[in-house]
Amino acid sequence: MSHEAERILCRLSKIKDSFIVTLEIEGKRFSSEGLASFIEKSGISGRSHIVFIIGGSDGLSEEVKAKADLALSFSEMTFPHQLMRVILLEQVYRAYKIISGEPYHK
Repeated sequence: MSHEAERILCRLSKIKDSFIVTLEIEGKRFSSEGLASFIEKSGISGRSHIVFIIGGSDGLSEEVKAKADLALSFSEMTFPHQLMRVILLEQVYRAYKIISGEPYHK
């Protein structure tokens, strides 16, 4: 976990003015509409770049968690990070469909 944290923190040090979201079991849960609202408000507030951090099966280190502006949870279950990428991508796609008023989300 410490090696993964070093790699993540190194990349985060190069990112400026982004909203950092960690995916954590203990994080806040949103409905699809809630996630869409969060993404839309982030863009309006001037922090239109959102960085999502998905940890490994052991979770994220406390150092990485401390960098987050928001801890987000999709479930109390643990998913392989490769699958979580697909789930996250689908939810972000769904959020933009909701924002643009398209019917995909239902």
